[in-house]
Amino acid sequence: MEFRRESMITQTNVSLKIAKHLFSKQSNNNIVFSPLSIQVILSIIAAGSEGPTQQQLLDFLRFKSIDQLNSVASHILSVVLTDPYLTGGPRLSFADSVWIEQSLPLQPTFKQIMSSVYKANLASVDFKNKVCFYFFPPQSIMPYNGFNFTNN
Repeated sequence: MEFRRESMITQTNVSLKIAKHLFSKQSNNNIVFSPLSIQVILSIIAAGSEGPTQQQLLDFLRFKSIDQLNSVASHILSVVLTDPYLTGGPRLSFADSVWIEQSLPLQPTFKQIMSSVYKANLASVDFKNKVCFYFFPPQSIMPYNGFNFTNN
């Protein structure tokens, strides 16, 4: 139980570090961000990476190992996503999905971690030919302030 308490304090400190950085860059503007979303995204990236990249993410998030990170993430998500209807609390929804270029191989352990730990939908997508046009159909790609997206 002490490990979980320390982990929550650590994650709060990481969130405050992120907030401090964001506020230092936008001191005269309103800012809305989700510390949980940012930490989940960084955790997912850490879970799918290895070597120096993974170690840098673990250091930033203040975890000693990927197993420790996944354990805490699983606990946080299970608590946050629990339906508090019975206790009269607010209900929180969290959209969590990972899209991977279909030509890249996925290790079965990554698929299992995304499903069980992060409760994330995992999809192999054709980024090279289809996804760009899904978000930005050719007719919507128009010159913007003199910048022609189709020729650059």
